[in-house]
Amino acid sequence: MPDASVLTQSGKPHQVTDEALEELKGALRGSVLLQQDEGYDGARAIWNAMVDRRPALIVRCAGAADVRRAVALAHDHNLVVAVRGGGHNIAGNAVCEGGLMIDLSTMTSVRVDPQKKTAWVEPGATLGDLDKEAQAFNLALPVGINSTTGVAGLTLGGGFGWITRKYGMTIDNLIAADVVLANGDLVRASETENPDLFWALRGGGGNFGIVTAFEFRLHDVGPEVLSGLVVHPLDGAAELLQAYRDIAASAPDELTAWVVLRKAPPLPFLPEEWHGREVLVFAVCYCGDMAEGEKALAELRGLGKPIADVVAPHPFTGWQAAFDPLLEPGARNYWKSHDFAELSDAAIDDLLAAIKTLPTEECEVFIAHVGGAMSRVPEDATAYPQRKSHFIMNVHTRWREAEQDADCVGWARSLFDTMGRYAVGTVYINFMPDDEADRVEAAYGPNYKRLAEVKAKYDPANLFRMNQNIQPKG
Repeated sequence: MPDASVLTQSGKPHQVTDEALEELKGALRGSVLLQQDEGYDGARAIWNAMVDRRPALIVRCAGAADVRRAVALAHDHNLVVAVRGGGHNIAGNAVCEGGLMIDLSTMTSVRVDPQKKTAWVEPGATLGDLDKEAQAFNLALPVGINSTTGVAGLTLGGGFGWITRKYGMTIDNLIAADVVLANGDLVRASETENPDLFWALRGGGGNFGIVTAFEFRLHDVGPEVLSGLVVHPLDGAAELLQAYRDIAASAPDELTAWVVLRKAPPLPFLPEEWHGREVLVFAVCYCGDMAEGEKALAELRGLGKPIADVVAPHPFTGWQAAFDPLLEPGARNYWKSHDFAELSDAAIDDLLAAIKTLPTEECEVFIAHVGGAMSRVPEDATAYPQRKSHFIMNVHTRWREAEQDADCVGWARSLFDTMGRYAVGTVYINFMPDDEADRVEAAYGPNYKRLAEVKAKYDPANLFRMNQNIQPKG
């Protein structure tokens, strides 16, 4: 194995000798990849095709011992470090240029205890891995809406989805985590063990260490939920959104209803003449009794004259993966996000005006209505503070050719600026692209100072800085 020149945090190269690489390789259960090795390009490829970075060295970990060895190498030589779980993060922080990439993607074990209603999950597992294992026992964890998303990154940033209003965020259901710290120590974080670290992990991102195992509390869900799409023409969308706003305000916790604004994809249940035309979509999920769900959804489904209504009982695992075909890897993606306390008439008007100028067929804006159990957690109980924002908007531009970068990124930024006048100032860090370092402190609001103190305790040299970075308080 030839030597590797790996970039340090100071910008200078560190030469990892052939002997050192062979020693590392022999100590691992996993593997080591250099740029010329077979499998290297596959290991560095992530969901967002805008990110095309080449680490000098990739350590593919098979367990916590491998992670400790990789972190020790990084710590001893102050290397640039990226940590990959599912590789789905919009900012592309899973992969670095010229540094050491610690790859957890082969650590995919999920173990469910149906009696205790808990799950033990490794950091390379995806939402799909977890959903399938938990649903074998009609159990579920509140997670996101794309089954290929990694559990680790989603959790560390907060985690919300179709059953969050009923059962809280992903972090609200975290019982404990095993964490490799910057000095190589493996520690456990829970309410009683390293509680300051446990607090920070619940929303503070990858700033404090590498989680090698999560323990979650699960809930009785499924095997079916009342779910699906109600698709409307964009004409009349202002009135629809105003009515939706009122319905959402009194919705039971079991009901989640989100809005998607985009050009209609060629879905089989949509008339062909609507393909490629602007539409408003209500995406809904009711996670309780089916008969009660029909009642709870009656008013929303009764609005306007929809093009299609495909709300019906669906397997929970199927609904969790329903949007996967629209979010496959290989496309270029850029996101901008705001939190809102309400959707004013003026905000609705500005949003709808922008939808008429979508730059590509795959671009969309979605608005998630949250609240419920999520909002009943005190803002200082976890690092994630945005408990009172009832709507989360993600401007998701998606395209195929690099020549479209300027148009798509520019469109997203313009809409973001326009909608900023209605926002509360916070942001969900999992939706932040890599050019928003200036928003990190505002994202955490009153919790930022405490996070900086925890960072200084557990990672004073800021080894783990390829994230939405929290500077150690010195």
